[in-house]
Amino acid sequence: MTAISMAERNRLETKYPAVFHQGFMRRWGLLVGIGLALAYLVFCWFFFSVGPALQNGKWDRAGIYIQDWYSWRAQPRLRFEDGVVVPQWSSRGQYAEGAEIDWLTPHADGGMTATFGGAEDRLEISTSQVDVYVDGVAWPVMITEDGALAPGNPPANIEQDGSKVLVSYGFAGQAEIRGNQVAVQRRFLGWANFLYDTRSPLWGNDLFDTIGLVVSGHGQQVLEEWLGNRAWQHADILAKLMQTLVMAFVGTLFATLIAFPLAFVAARTITPNRAANWLMKRGFDFLRSIDMLIWALFFTRGFGPGPIPGIAAILFTDTGALGKVYAEALENVDDKQREGVRSVGASPASVNRFGVVPQVLPVFISQSLYFWESNTRSATIIGAVGAGGIGLKLLEAMGTNSDWDKVAYMVLLILGVVFLFDNVSNAIRSRLIGPAAH
Repeated sequence: MTAISMAERNRLETKYPAVFHQGFMRRWGLLVGIGLALAYLVFCWFFFSVGPALQNGKWDRAGIYIQDWYSWRAQPRLRFEDGVVVPQWSSRGQYAEGAEIDWLTPHADGGMTATFGGAEDRLEISTSQVDVYVDGVAWPVMITEDGALAPGNPPANIEQDGSKVLVSYGFAGQAEIRGNQVAVQRRFLGWANFLYDTRSPLWGNDLFDTIGLVVSGHGQQVLEEWLGNRAWQHADILAKLMQTLVMAFVGTLFATLIAFPLAFVAARTITPNRAANWLMKRGFDFLRSIDMLIWALFFTRGFGPGPIPGIAAILFTDTGALGKVYAEALENVDDKQREGVRSVGASPASVNRFGVVPQVLPVFISQSLYFWESNTRSATIIGAVGAGGIGLKLLEAMGTNSDWDKVAYMVLLILGVVFLFDNVSNAIRSRLIGPAAH
């Protein structure tokens, strides 16, 4: 490295003063910005009470919900009636009536055994005592008039909670022992009765059995029984998914058709009228400034629940957004093509048709395809407020607080559709404006 002379330094400093005498913000602006961002985050931490919210969060309940996404729970209530343990099942009905359940075994004396992943972890249940086996060791829980009473010095799996005793076997399940019943939750991987419900003649056939039925010529019966599954409601969910896709497509299509001509009015290089430009741009601002969810609530009150409010919400929001994007693209077109068409005596409409539209059409279509892809996701959200589609089914499943496997199923369907539409949209855009455009 060669040092320059003082004279050369003075010459360069005189010629390029901005390089040698930088202002405060140019020298320290990045550090100041980082400091302000950190200060803002600290302010938000205390202002929104983030620490206490994290501390008081029910993380154990969140873990149970996550497990419900990829597993299912059998939840019988084993009631004590006249000296006999009688199982009572939930309305979900994971087992057919009279079906033999391998982990729940009745006794000749009226008792019952519930196993949790093996013989070493089980409950031996009678109306007077429940023997809780943990790693092969029995811990007797007495049933009294005042409730259930845990043994002295029990392991961590057994906990006295007021008049009831809680037993946990981890992922395998848990039990709540009371004075009149034992509420059991037995967990298994997978989704219960996803192929067929308990009233179907094909109930009990797994995926490989189903493939065999299809190969042997029973494909129509398999499809009918699968779509008619009363527990999972495949036919209804798929119909609602198609409704969501139609909402996104029709709303985006109508918004494109409306925004296309209005953008020519908003573009000051196309329509040399300041009043018309200003009014049209403010109209676009109004339409897109109101969130799609608000439009959906508004139209739901007016038209009732269904796909029409969803289509209208997408139409209004996207008309404003696409109109703004289209107008900006029109204001940046190359005037040489317009001048060439105008020089041959073409009318204003022909000038726009042959001198402007070929330049902006790929951009317009690309933006509309992107909005269509985005609206596939947005249509799910607005459906949850009554605008139809799979969003409403998703909200219903979440509202039960016990159908998280259905939630996972619908989320996977939505992800698959979004992934498919994203690839289709990218492929079309690549053909229009080249692969480097995205």
